[in-house]
Amino acid sequence: MPNNLVYIIMDSCRFDSYARAKTPNMDRIGQGEARWSYASWTAPSHHSIFLGQVAHKAPTRILASEVYKKEYALWIDRLDIPDLSFKSFVPELSLAKVLQGNGYRTVGRVSMPVLNPFTPFGKFFDDYKLMQDHNDFAGMVDEVEFSVMQPTYYFFNLGETHYPYMLKNEDLPIISGVHGIVKGMDEAIVRGSDTSMDTDAEPEFFSAEDMKMLHEQQIACVEYVDSLIDALIEKCPTNTHIIIAADHGECFGEGDFFGHGPVMHKKVFEVPFLEARRPA
Repeated sequence: MPNNLVYIIMDSCRFDSYARAKTPNMDRIGQGEARWSYASWTAPSHHSIFLGQVAHKAPTRILASEVYKKEYALWIDRLDIPDLSFKSFVPELSLAKVLQGNGYRTVGRVSMPVLNPFTPFGKFFDDYKLMQDHNDFAGMVDEVEFSVMQPTYYFFNLGETHYPYMLKNEDLPIISGVHGIVKGMDEAIVRGSDTSMDTDAEPEFFSAEDMKMLHEQQIACVEYVDSLIDALIEKCPTNTHIIIAADHGECFGEGDFFGHGPVMHKKVFEVPFLEARRPA
């Protein structure tokens, strides 16, 4: 029987946040390495992930098409499904579709509204849900159930490591409107060019101390995620392949940037990646 697959994306987690965190349970799975995302924000990065591409190593002196083909071939080793190749993913180019075709039950749990079930991301998942709580990896783990009769693919997008990196009621600096960006866009469209309605002052940017505090909080969120990995591992059968990565990174003041998205800085593209079979 093919292996189960658990694929965890710590949203916005840059590599050095993972590297500085205490992660004894992730360390049981494997040692993470620095890799590079294909995009600087959640939606396009997840599009590449859902295609079956993982964070890349930025190899030199090789055609991009060869990188893609070699990456698709690695799914043979991860899943013990023979003859997987780029052709197996055509024409849909969907990891979930390929796994469905090989008898998998496909389950997706996401935290970011941009990945909600009304978007194409939920296609080819038997069970796909946007969590009500931005920070509910614990709830995702509670719902995990594996079948002895059918292999399962679990995809998790975690909001804990995404801005504002709040686990409970931390007193952290917040830029007004970052979480309400969609609402703000709608209001801007309604206002049009009527500047008389622009009553909100430009938000004050974070200080260097704020940036350091926010970075430390992301590290704390990685450690919180790690604390839940043990319970997840215990639920996974021995024939489960586990991947833990990030969709993109984050800037905490480098180059006067904060966050991700319209930011061209290496810290926005540098992400952790680790994978292995379920540890004993």
